[in-house]
Order: sequence, then C-alpha cells, then structure tokens
Amino acid sequence: MTALPRGETPGSPAADDDSVVADPSAAVPAPSSEDEGHDGGEGSTTADDAADAAETEDDASGTEEAAEDGAGSDGMTYTDEAADDTGGTTDTDGTAAADGAVDAAAAPLSEAEAELAAQRELRERIEKRKAEKEGPIAAGAKLSGQAADLLAAVRAVESGEKPAAAFFDSPAPAAAPRRAAPTPAPVRPRAPEQAPAPQGASPEAVAAVAAVLAEGGAPGALAGPAAEALGAQAADALREDPWKLLAVPGVRPEQADGFARAMLGTECGPDDERRTAALVGWLLERAALQGHTALDTTAVRAALAERSVTDPESAVQHAVAEGVVLVFQDGQDDQESEAPAEPGEDADGNAEDRAGQEPVQVLLGLDRYALAEESLADGLARLVNACEKDADWTEPASAAGSPSAAELIRAVAAHGLVAHTGGEAARAEPAALITAARGLGLRALGAVHSVDGRRRLAEATGDPSAAVTLAGLLCGAEGPGRDEEGAIAVDLLVVLDAPQLDVETAAILVESLADGTRLVLSGDPGVLGSAGAGRVFADVLNARACPQIVSRTPDPGPIGELVSGIGIGELNQVAAPGKEVVIVPVRDAGEAVHRTVQLVADSVPRAIGVPSADTQVITVGHGGSAGTRALNAALKQRLNPGPGRFGGFDPGDRVVHVPAPGRTVPGVVVSADAEGLHLDCAGTEVVVPQERVESSVRHGWALSAHQAAGMRWPAVVVVLPGDAAQGLSRSWVYTAFSRGERHLSVVHGVDQALQRAVAQPPAQDRTTRLRTLLEAPAG
Repeated sequence: MTALPRGETPGSPAADDDSVVADPSAAVPAPSSEDEGHDGGEGSTTADDAADAAETEDDASGTEEAAEDGAGSDGMTYTDEAADDTGGTTDTDGTAAADGAVDAAAAPLSEAEAELAAQRELRERIEKRKAEKEGPIAAGAKLSGQAADLLAAVRAVESGEKPAAAFFDSPAPAAAPRRAAPTPAPVRPRAPEQAPAPQGASPEAVAAVAAVLAEGGAPGALAGPAAEALGAQAADALREDPWKLLAVPGVRPEQADGFARAMLGTECGPDDERRTAALVGWLLERAALQGHTALDTTAVRAALAERSVTDPESAVQHAVAEGVVLVFQDGQDDQESEAPAEPGEDADGNAEDRAGQEPVQVLLGLDRYALAEESLADGLARLVNACEKDADWTEPASAAGSPSAAELIRAVAAHGLVAHTGGEAARAEPAALITAARGLGLRALGAVHSVDGRRRLAEATGDPSAAVTLAGLLCGAEGPGRDEEGAIAVDLLVVLDAPQLDVETAAILVESLADGTRLVLSGDPGVLGSAGAGRVFADVLNARACPQIVSRTPDPGPIGELVSGIGIGELNQVAAPGKEVVIVPVRDAGEAVHRTVQLVADSVPRAIGVPSADTQVITVGHGGSAGTRALNAALKQRLNPGPGRFGGFDPGDRVVHVPAPGRTVPGVVVSADAEGLHLDCAGTEVVVPQERVESSVRHGWALSAHQAAGMRWPAVVVVLPGDAAQGLSRSWVYTAFSRGERHLSVVHGVDQALQRAVAQPPAQDRTTRLRTLLEAPAG
C-alpha cells in the first residue's frame, strides 16, 4: 500500500506539501528478512500500485524539483515506529524522484481505507503539479538544500566572486550509490515449487551401461543408477572392474559376485583385490546408512571373513593403499596414517612401550565423512574463539520468562557456541533467546528440521521471519540470504531439533557462518538421531566442547509425565482424566491394523475431538503385517478410497514427500498432469515430476518414528504389533510417544517387550570421530 509519513493521515497539511513529488514505486518497501513470506500485507505491491506508478512517472517527467536534504539516504525501509520524513534526490537531468515513503497509517482506518485515501492524496498532488507546470517558475526560487548550494556555487564562479578551486579544497565524501526503488508489479500467487530431481546421466552413457549389464546378466533397470553413480565412463569401468556395481544403491555383494562371474569367468575369485576393495567400501557405505561415520577395523575384518575373504587384514591394507577408505588411530597425534598398525607393534616396533596402556582403536572411514567431521570440528572451534565474550545482555536476561531462558541468554552472551537440552516445553527458551537478541538489534534466526517445527517456532516468537527450516536456509529459499562473502547474514543462529543434524549438513552449516556468529544447538537428547551419518549433537554434549544449559521446564500434562518417565527408563501409569493417554491391547497384527483404522477414523474424532486429518499413526517399520505400507493401505481404503489413478495416488490422499534422504515433508495430493504430481505441503504447492513420484512420494497416514521426528500432531496413534518387539528401544519409544500434543493412543501387542525396551539404557549405537576431534587439544 502507499504509505504516508509518520503521524500523518490523508488530508493532513503535510500531504499538501508541494516540495516533494511522491513516486508510488518508492513507497513500496524493499523486502526485508522480516517481511519475506508475507504476501498481500502492508508494503506489498498491488496492481493498483503499478498503475499509479506509471501515471506518476508520466506526470513527473520534465519537472525540475529538489527534495529535502538527507531523507532516506541510508536506503533503509522504515516502519511506523522508526519513520522519517519523505524525501527525494535530484537526478542529473533534473527529474525529481522520491527516495522512499515510510509506513504509517492512522489507527481508525482499515488497511483498505488507508490505501484508498493515500491514492486519492497522490492523485491530488499529481493534479496540483500539472496545474503548477502551466505557470512560470522563477529560476532557483524553489530550490533548497544541496541543490540551492550548488546553484549559489555556480553563480559565485560565474560572477568571479570565488575561484572554482575553492569548492574542491575539501571534497565531500562520495555518496553511497543509491539502490533503485523496486518496480511495482501485481501480486501473483506463489508459483509451485518444483521438487528437486537429481541430474541424470546422458542417454548414451545409460545405453552403454545397459549393454554391459546385459552381457553380465544384470537387470537393465540398474543402467540409469549405475551411470549416475559411476559417471560418463561407467560402461568401461564396469568392464574393467565388475564389482564397481556395488556402488549402485541397493546392489548386494551376492549380486555383484554373480555379475563378475559372468563378465570374468575363471578369472573371478573371492580374494580378487578388486572384490575386496569394493567390499570394504560397501561395508562403510552400508554403515553410513546406519549412522556410522567410521568402523573399527576388527568389525570390518570380521565382515570380510564372513564373505569368504581368506586374508581380511591384507584386504583392509589394500583398500587403504588404493584410497578406498582412510584409516584413523584415536588417541594418536597423527589421526591419519597410510595403513593400520600391526597388532602388538607400534610405529617404532617397540611393543613394550605400550604395556599398561589402553589399546588404540583403529577406525576406517570414507573420505567424505572424515572430511566433514574434521571440517565441523574446526568450524566449531572457530566459532568458539571468534565470538565477542563480554557482551552485556543483562537486561533481556532479567526480563526472560523463566530461569532456564535467562540462563540460556546469559550463556549465549558470553560464548560463541552453546548447547541447550530439554523437551518440547523447553522450546520456549530458545524462542525467548531469539526474541531477546532481536530486541538488541541482532540478526537472530531459528532453524528447525521440519515445516511443522517452523510453524511452532514462529508462533513461539511471534515473528514468522524468525523461523526457517534448515534445508531452506542452506539452499537460500528461506532466511536472510548470504552476505558479500557468502556467509549467512546472521549474528545468532539457533538450531532446534539438533539431534536430527547429520555430520555433512552440520559441516556445511558451520562453514556458512561468519566469524563472530553465535551458534546455539538445542534439542532433546532422548529422541532418535539423524537419518544421515553422524551423531553431532550427542558428540558435542559428550565432548563438553561448550557450555551446556539443561532446561528445568517440564513437559506438561499426562503425555509429558509419561514421556519424562520414559526418558529416565521408567514406564509409569499416568492419570489421564481427559483420555490424554489410552492403551488399546491387541492380540495380533491383523487386529492391530483394524483397531488403528477404527481409532483414526472414528474413536479419536468422536471422543477427543481431533479430526482424522490431524491424527498421525506411527509404527516401527515400513514392512511387516502392521508396518507403514499395510497401515497406509488400510487407512486409504477407509478414509479416501480410490483407484490410485495417479501413480497409485488419488486427490485427497495424505502423503509424505521425501525430496532428499532424511527430509520428510507431509502433504496432500491435489492433482496430477503432464508436469507431475501436485501436492499441497502446508500451504505450499509442490510439483513432483513423474519420474520421481515412485521414489520420493509415499502415503502418509502412517509414518515410522524416524520420519516423525521433529514434527508433532494434535493426536498420535502408536502401533506396536507383536513382530515389532525387536525394533523397540528407549529412544524409539520416547520419540514416538512424544509426538502427540493432546492425545496419545498406544495399540499395544508386544507384552513385556515395551517395558524392557524402556528400561534398557541407551547405548552409543553409532561410531563417529567427532567427539575425539573436539576433545583433541588445539594446535
């Protein structure tokens, strides 16, 4: 809308000031980090603004006016709380243009009324300008400020009163280049986001690989993935080394061995160095899918022996020599060496010197994860050392809403890296920190794992621009963008859902932060870890690399009480007068599916008041008689039956889109056409190309606990069939049970296995090197 100077209303005397030509294009504020994502709000461009701008440009051409000196010279967009008077600059051709208008509106007027009144005032000033142009203008009569000074200087030089050099003895500093006002344009609905698709290999490369695969009897469907994994020369690489087929996701050693036998014949053997090297790499890749960034050499040798390798030690040394994997010795100054040390012998061959010492753990790792962990450790150390340590945040800490929030604010004021732990209720504390930092004038931002987390953080801070998803921040789709050096333009970044950070994402994030930026890692250490490799949050906590603020804010209600007990290994009965927690016993998987559908479609909406669309089912895995596939099929049949004419989906189907491993975006199918499958993901339209639908879209009435991490729903139904007992752990139960905000139903068919899983202490189930790197002395 067209804005007026602070404190003025349409028709006020200032609106009749004929010393300023108001350009509607300057009255449209440039988008700022606080305004991004708000369409149609105050300051947004409308079709009427564009028409007014065109009219003003035509009417203002040829005028010779000077603006008030100094207004808007810093190029900032002001709000009604910090507005300045409207001003303008004189162009070289004498055309007057407004610097920018400030946002202010009279309280009694609605936004629409203020818009119409401002447009009327603008047109009146334009008509007045037209009338004034008909009469003569005395030369210099209406000039003021810098323009008047320039005119006086010209006349002084022409009359001989002063030499021209007198005006260049002390030149004024050059004014900063002014940014042109954005051209008004009609507001358009946000274009659908195109789901990212991996760049495929060329058709020629795929065809060549398909020919090689046909020779070896391998499925032709592997041609595309093999060409993408191995590059343009994939066909030649497979002929030379058939075991490189293991680089294709989903291919197992038995399949690669069969392909190699068909290609090599009698030359093929279990101890072929090409085979053993490929097996070592495959073992490390498979371990990464389970969260490990490295493996102990003992475990690798045992796995090689199980796959008929007669000399696992030599196989490991060969893989290291070929650069397939890197080797690390924890506790040694040289973290990396060219080969594992021989058992019982140190670098000097004196085993006696090691008497009484703990054995050194020798780890193998892929270079991508090794580099990520080292880069992350260096980056965190940089943030710790580069931060201003004596900042005074006493006032916002005193005004904090809780002692834990105040403690967090004080810790962040004095340190560049801070860890914060707590449950769902404790998320209010980093929200308070963000609000306090913004009140101090800092560029503070919160990054979360999911769109749902972004919504909850925006509600907690009261400012939607303060919350972004981590993926959106890193790709530039959300947040303030990057500065001239490529760093994210923030002074304080709070990462919530920190347990979901994998090591590669964390390394990229920390590398994107400038020196002096404060980083807070906040999350619940009891939930499941990241989908990708690494355990960043746990390693930072265990290494004690920074101050740790433990929230004292408990999760409220019966669900909070139940989850808090699970966190310390106790599965307690809780009082639930409002049916906040309900246990539904079942005998088998078939009954579990039946009762789950009944709960979602009927019982929860009727008894709790939560509709089916806001109720989420969580189960242990995707397969099995009561996994996500079986449950989704049953729930679709009940809630949205249809033939699945769009690749198995119908309009109205509840789905999840997985644009990248570890990212789960809930949505609803809208339609499908030649472009692909159209989804509504929390108000954002996403188009998934046809070739990506099968691999990246799944029905979403039922999810696994890993997929549900970082999100919450009003009601949750957790399904525990009898065959799920082996997949239970304390962290799994903690994560699944804590996803419900108002109601939790547990379809219980695992007898005492649930109690045992909760009572069992959580184990360090991932092998990583980050903790060692963080604990290592600097230098």
